[in-house]
This record gives sequence, C-alpha cells and structure tokens, in this order.
Amino acid sequence: MARISVKSLLVAAFSAVLLVFGTAVQANEGGEGGQGEAQAAEFNAGEAILHHIADAHEWHFFTFGHTHVTLPLPVILYSPERGLSIFSSGHFHHGEQAYNGYKLDHGHIVAVKEDGTADESVQVYDFSMTKNVVQMLLAVITLILIMTGIARKYTANGAKKAPSGLQNAIEPVITFVRDEVARPNLGHKYQKYLPYLLTVFFFILINNIFGLIPGAANVTGNIAFTALLALVSLVVILFSTNGHFWGHIFWPPGVPFLVKLILIPVELLGVFIKPAALMIRLFANMTAGHIVILSFVSLIFIFGQMSTVAGWGFSPVSIAFSVFIYVIEVLVAFIQAFIFTNLTAVFIGQAFEGEHHHDEAHGHETAKAH
Repeated sequence: MARISVKSLLVAAFSAVLLVFGTAVQANEGGEGGQGEAQAAEFNAGEAILHHIADAHEWHFFTFGHTHVTLPLPVILYSPERGLSIFSSGHFHHGEQAYNGYKLDHGHIVAVKEDGTADESVQVYDFSMTKNVVQMLLAVITLILIMTGIARKYTANGAKKAPSGLQNAIEPVITFVRDEVARPNLGHKYQKYLPYLLTVFFFILINNIFGLIPGAANVTGNIAFTALLALVSLVVILFSTNGHFWGHIFWPPGVPFLVKLILIPVELLGVFIKPAALMIRLFANMTAGHIVILSFVSLIFIFGQMSTVAGWGFSPVSIAFSVFIYVIEVLVAFIQAFIFTNLTAVFIGQAFEGEHHHDEAHGHETAKAH
C-alpha cells in the first residue's frame, strides 16, 4: 500500500504541475487577444497523447511556453554512401532543422539534400539510442543489480540468516513463480526453464513499473518490444518440442482423413498464434492504460480552452480519475508480467506434454512391478 500511495501522489503532483504550466501559458497567451485564443485552440489531445506514448530520439520532460525541457539522445547512423555519423539529437531542434545531411521526419531519420528535400537514393541504417532503448538498458541494469545483490546475500549468509531488505521482498515473488507457474506447468523439468521464466517476469515487471513514472518511455507499450519477447518465447517453445508434439500437429490421431487435412494447417498456425497472442495482449493492455491516464490529464487543458475557471474547476475531477486509473495500472503491471510468464510456461509444457505423460506412465508401470 505504501508503494501505491507514493505512486499515486507522484501522478497527482505531475498532473498538478501540468495544470499550473497549462494555466500559466494560457494566461500569458490570453493577454494577446485573438492571437492567444488561436494558439490555445491549437492543443490537440490525440496528438499530444500519441506523442507521449511513442518512441523518440530525445527525452521530453515538459514544455513551458516556447521552452522545451528535453534530454537529447545520441544519434548513430550508417549509410553505405555517407559512412558512419554520430551526433546529438539536439541538432535537429525537435525536427525543425536538418543536420549533417539528415533530418528528423515524423519520428524517423531520413537523408536530405542541400535544399532540405528527402534524398531517397541514400540508404540509412538507424542505430540510435532512442528513449525506449535507453530505458530498456536502465531496466536491464536494474534487474542485474537487484539479482546479483540478492545472490551475494544468499552466498554470504546461506540459510543462517532470515531474508532482509530487498531480499525479503523479492524472495516471495521468486517462490511464487517457481511454485505457481513453473512446477504446475513444466513438471519435473521446471528447474531447466525457471531461470528463463524469472528473467521474463522481472524484465517485464521492471519495464512496466518504469513506464508508470511520469515522463518515462512506454517500453512495454511498444509492439516491437513485445514482438521480440514473443519471438524469444517461440524459439524456446520450438526447442522444447518432441516427436509426439509434431505428430499431433501433422497427423492428429483418432480423426477422419478429410478432417485431418483441415486440422493440419489450423494446428500449425496455432504454434505461431500463441506467441502472437502474448505479444498483442501485453502491448494492448499497457498502451491502453497510458492512453486512459493521459486522456484524463488532457481534459484539464480541453476545459481550460473554454475558460481558465473551467480548467481549474475540472482539474480535481481529472486528477482524481487519473490517480484511480494509475493505481489500477500498478496492479496491471504485475498482472501482465504474470500472465505473459504463466502462458509461456503453459505453451512450453504443451510442447513436451506427450513426453511428460510417457514418463508418468513409465513411472506407474515401474511402481507396479515393484
């Protein structure tokens, strides 16, 4: 509850800051008469929301008037025609200017000619450190530091001392994944896959929690991120299969011949549909949560366009709904990490299910013989 309260206060403070900045800007523009009204009407909630959940070449914190508070990230480009180029994304000036023969166009870097038009004859390979990439690296570093720190405690203390501090918080989670996810779905092979399942669970969880910090990147709401996780799970599933698994796919037993011809492509597609469902589920849930929170915050500015009084009057309602959805998102962050890990374990268990049943049958026969 303490963690939820701190995060709730954080998003409330963030919403209040947005309200103060938005009202100050409106008051400044309102003094310019009709021009101020035209500028205030330029606020587009949909565009602002999509901008905040999308990846970027800079870390944007907030805008006050015409001042953008951002952290430029490194741009790393390679072109067979122009070679390697490394510079700061700040040279693009938020996409308004070209630099070194390149320009930021709707989130993508393209090569341009001297007159500023796109040069389609130049092939550009973008290896830049975007906001999502930097946050993923931070998540990896956090995961390594947490796990190595806990491992050192176990190595130093062994079973002599009771868990304490962060070790006391993480150990029940590890035990839960082992006893409620790995063992029921993987049987006697659970130890072989437990390191992978724990890595997936904590990596998704850390990225989900980082994504809830106001101004942070929406990593788990990026379809490329969830697609890669699903692809890795697919590889693990395929390497866990046996002849019994493929026999049921290409020649289902106990089914008429004509029905088999229909089931074979369906079963084969099912091998790829399962990881695809993992990809879409994680992406859709995390993106939807961010959109809902930002939508409630945007209502402050939408009502503020009507009048400053309306903006101030609706702000408590908007902040209350934002905090409520934010608390739900904290819960969803844990649930989605669990669902992805649990379904991965289920699909891996299905890959060698025939072998598992065979081992159980052999064990029963051995017991009867004795």
